[in-house]
Amino acid sequence: MDLPVDEWKAYVLQKWSLLPKSAQVAVSTAETLSEIFFHSSSFLQSEDEKFLKRLSQGYLVGKDPKAPCFYREEGNKKFQEKNYSEAAVLYSKGVSHSRPNTEDISLCYANRSAALFRLGQYETCLNDIIRALTHGYPERLRPKLLLRKAECLVTLRRLKEASQTISDLESNFTAKPSPAASPFQILQENLCCLKMKIQGKENLPETFPMTLTKDFEGVDLTEENEEISSASSSVCLCTDPLKGRCLIATKDIVPGELLVKEDAFVSVLNPGKMPPLPQGLESRWDTRVTNGDLYCHKCLQHTLAMVPCHGCSYAKYCSQECMQQAWELYHSIECSLGGLLLTLGVFCHVALRLTLLARFEDVHKVVRRICDEINNKDVCLPESKSLVETFNYCQGEREEIGEVVQTQIPGCNLNGKYENNYNAVFSLLAHTENHSPEHKFLCALSVSALCRQLEAASPPALTTGLKAAVTPELCADLNVWAVAMLRHLLQLQCNAQAITTIQHTGSKESMIADSGQVRLATGIFPVVSLLNHSCSPNTSVSFTGTVATIRAAQQIKKGQEIFHCYGPHESRMSGAERQQKLRSQYFFDCSCPACHCEEPRAAAGPRWEAFRCNSCRALLQGDDVLSCGNRACPESISRNHLASQVQDLQQQVEMGWKLLRNGKLEQAIMWLLRCREDAESFLSAEHAVVGEIEDHLARAYAALGDWKKSATHLQKSLQVVEVHHGSSSVEMGHELFKLAQVLFNGFAVPEALNAIQKAEEVLLVHSGPESGEIQELQKMRSCLLGLPPITGVSPRDFAP
Repeated sequence: MDLPVDEWKAYVLQKWSLLPKSAQVAVSTAETLSEIFFHSSSFLQSEDEKFLKRLSQGYLVGKDPKAPCFYREEGNKKFQEKNYSEAAVLYSKGVSHSRPNTEDISLCYANRSAALFRLGQYETCLNDIIRALTHGYPERLRPKLLLRKAECLVTLRRLKEASQTISDLESNFTAKPSPAASPFQILQENLCCLKMKIQGKENLPETFPMTLTKDFEGVDLTEENEEISSASSSVCLCTDPLKGRCLIATKDIVPGELLVKEDAFVSVLNPGKMPPLPQGLESRWDTRVTNGDLYCHKCLQHTLAMVPCHGCSYAKYCSQECMQQAWELYHSIECSLGGLLLTLGVFCHVALRLTLLARFEDVHKVVRRICDEINNKDVCLPESKSLVETFNYCQGEREEIGEVVQTQIPGCNLNGKYENNYNAVFSLLAHTENHSPEHKFLCALSVSALCRQLEAASPPALTTGLKAAVTPELCADLNVWAVAMLRHLLQLQCNAQAITTIQHTGSKESMIADSGQVRLATGIFPVVSLLNHSCSPNTSVSFTGTVATIRAAQQIKKGQEIFHCYGPHESRMSGAERQQKLRSQYFFDCSCPACHCEEPRAAAGPRWEAFRCNSCRALLQGDDVLSCGNRACPESISRNHLASQVQDLQQQVEMGWKLLRNGKLEQAIMWLLRCREDAESFLSAEHAVVGEIEDHLARAYAALGDWKKSATHLQKSLQVVEVHHGSSSVEMGHELFKLAQVLFNGFAVPEALNAIQKAEEVLLVHSGPESGEIQELQKMRSCLLGLPPITGVSPRDFAP
């Protein structure tokens, strides 16, 4: 949902088509953002705002007083099913709809603490117990909650606090004697057990639970660049006559070396699939789990214990600190606009948040630049003059074409330093001339509607926020911020960075786990934006929360350019597909080595998409009608028929996967083996569908505990991944990690150690030593080598 919802897009494009020709020409030929905005916004009518408001009302972002009870009951059902994670999420939904200091919120916090206790998250459980008590948890229910608190404290070896809690409980029982048959008798029995536990643990030497080592957590750049914040001294900022700004290696760089570690200047959580809910009260209480239920809306940390915004039900945070920071920086203004922002899309939300964050820098300078834009002055001119080398490039090699010259570098401050700040963000190209008139009209009208709603919905916030930053002589008008938002909205198509994470799913009971990279949020990273694109990049990017980490994926020689992939990668798309994607979204033709050297592919496509002859197994060749490559074989078949066969096979594989996920393992294996037999009859051994079947079979046998067969199928899947993505790709690293898990579970020591080493070699380059997978590989190696035992390692932990 980067752009507005389809209904608003269709509505605005229809409005555009009905505009007088002269109005369309005025928007199309406008040379500045201010002209585009003023021409477009003049056509925003009250009926347009009413239509947009109706769309926005489809999203439930306010607090519904009847919802907490519903979510608490739904959470209780999941709790009874021992699905504690989903129970915790449902209790969180109840929390998000509750008002502070009410019984509703205290009950939801208390119930969530029970789910967290069952999940072994004792510290988080304690936090929820404190929250429940703080918000007025009913006196009649407190003993049970305090008993849970004591159990957590005992488990965490905080024995003095546990003893005090037990003492308080006993005093409560003494003051309020109860019948023998009451629940208090059970509580007293549990108290006795806890006291015995404390006595036993008091005699033990103080120890600390072994946890996953964090030696490399938050590892920083070894030597930060003096001219580029968040970048290593191994790179420098240069300009190229054709490419503009770029990063160049100042020394030879080895694979895995950390080059950039940058926190997003701004990020907005991707809400995921959140279609407007249908009418009707109960249908509005949605039990679906989205990213917004699992990740902090500020720092993007994963948590099952969300702290809600006091004003809306949408924004949720991992802690009180994140909630307070978000409120002070931007959410106090965004809070009442939740439904509108979901309707207008993530890009519009990012654009608004960028202008709100501008208030905390040199706001007068920002406003002056925007006012210059409104007055038709060139705001793209940078403010600094720095010494910078100009280079010419030939397939990545540096060649000096002149002496060091004094030039202007967009985004740098007066001292010539490029920083992660609003000035750098403002300098990113908007490519105004490349966007279609319809797109510019859509963006301008959306911004105009948002600004009107801002002015109408939050006058106090605006008075103390936006307008307070604008003095009368500097265009004291919301239009200043509208032009800035429009600029950012157009910038985002080329400069927005998808923040991704690895999400794990599956059933622990069936020992089936799955993982995949998902888009978590959209962010702006000024330093990362300096990297130019290559379809075969020499770097790899990973994310920890809002922090982007760029590492060298291969050896980079001194003087070579540092490249990033904008999405179209040579291992995933053909050259023609990549060029079309880059031209339509980023407005350039790629001339990287992968595109320059790639030969036009035959209609048959790459070898991993090839078909095989059913009679002699040779590869088929041709365009619309394929013939056997073996001249002695007369076999021929329509490409459309084969494509239909692939589609049917994919549906069958999906049926096998559903059987697998539902725990019907033997049925799934028989089904998938038939699928594999069908695939072998007409697909090459390197086809993606073949790899998918082998992967599913590996998971099924792992769930049955047949680690040897699981490893055999996983190795076949790994061969397909290697052909598609390369032996040093991050995809290969994840597959090797899964193989190491399976071999570890099967206690195949030499083979497991070999897989662990290979997985480490690949993943260290892409993710660095701080990644969770690297830490788990080290734990497995320690176990296999008989090193001191590490708590928490068992075959169950490493199910693929």
